[in-house]
Order: sequence, then structure tokens, then C-alpha cells
Amino acid sequence: MSKSILVTGASSGIGRAVAELFLAEGWTVGLLARRAPLLEDLARGHRRAIVLPADVTEPAAVTEVFDQFMTAAGRLDVLFNNAGIFTPAGTIDEIPLEDWYAAVNVNLNGMFLCARAAFGHMRRQHPRGGRIINNGSIAAHVPRPQSAPYAATKAAITGLTRSLSLDGRAFDIACGQIDIGNARTPMVEDLAERQAKANPDAPVMESFDVADAARSVLHMAALPPEANVQFMTVMATKMPYIGRG
Repeated sequence: MSKSILVTGASSGIGRAVAELFLAEGWTVGLLARRAPLLEDLARGHRRAIVLPADVTEPAAVTEVFDQFMTAAGRLDVLFNNAGIFTPAGTIDEIPLEDWYAAVNVNLNGMFLCARAAFGHMRRQHPRGGRIINNGSIAAHVPRPQSAPYAATKAAITGLTRSLSLDGRAFDIACGQIDIGNARTPMVEDLAERQAKANPDAPVMESFDVADAARSVLHMAALPPEANVQFMTVMATKMPYIGRG
């Protein structure tokens, strides 16, 4: 039986790159995102792909698709807890409350709900156990200007990761976090374009191939149960993260 992973936010960006790599590696892959047509396109030609259209902010929907995945796959070895959004830039007094609530709802509540569902199945399946990989961000440590909702929610994910890692020990559930800096996705390309328009004289935003981020997730996921990458940072080599840039 192939190993299984459920990927949230699988329709685009890092989630899609991860899903494509795991399918190529022979895993059974649950594809969870809101946009069913994009998931169906990704799944085409892959008999081990399971399309799971849902909104991660809806508790009942999350419960339903995790149950569907368990029925189809038989067990859940890994959750890549990835779905997230980046709201429009602004200083805190300019940010509409709707944007703040949206960021919290997707980036924090959605990841909590998916981790909750995965944890419940992993502790009760036979053999029990599994692995949860949360997609954090280097924004939790070095935020972009005018990105309070994103930075705050991603910092909260680190607390979630630590709690899951601790509480999972009794049930053979490992939890780790990957913090990715500037993998080339539509979101990063849009940010780079906006940055260049705002300041044409600024240095070009450094980035790296999203496929390399996906390979990092595969390394974490494929470890044996007794080993865990607690925190991993993978980033564009020349981006101004270390020191004063």
C-alpha cells in the first residue's frame, strides 16, 4: 500500500507543487482546496489522487472531507497543512477589519481545524500515528512591511506546531514546520511586481524554484516515525533574511 498525504491549498502555489511531487513519487494524495475544477485538472491521469473540494474555514466541511479521504485511502500518514492567504498591504490602522478576520480565519482557524481532524484520525487508525507538517513562514520572524495579519497568523502557527509536537508524542504523531522564503509562486510573483512598481530602484526580490520547496516537504514527510524535522527554513539564498541584508 502506498503512503498517503492530504495537502490543503492544493490548487495552486506551494500546495500544488507538493501535490504534484508526491503523486509523481507514488503516494496517495488528497487534494483539498475550494476550487474543484483546478483540483480535477491536477488529479487528471493520477489514479491515486483524491479530489476533496472544501473550505478549510468551515468545520463541518473539514470533518467531511477528512472522513472521505480516510474511506478512500484507508489511512492518513501525513497532513501538509498549507492553505493560507496574504491580505492587501497596509499599516495596522489602515487594514480593514474584514482583512484581519479573513487572515485569521484561513491562516489560523483553517490550519487548526485541519490539524484537529488529522490528529483525531491518526490517533485512532491502526497502526496509529502519523505526521503533521505545518507551512509556517519566515514572515513570523522577519515580516514584510505592512503585513501585520499575515505575520501575526504565521507566528501563531509556530505555537500550534509546538503544541501538536508535544501532545502528539503519546499517540505516535510527529509535527514539524517548514518556513519558506520566496518560493516562486503566483503570490510571490505578485508581491515582487508590486514591490518593483512601488520602488523601481529597489533590489530585485530574490526567489527560488517552488519545486525545491516541495522536495523539502517530501524529505520531512518520508522520514521514519522515530525521526522528525521540528523546524526547517528553506529560502532564496540571497534574500535579506540573515543579518542586515
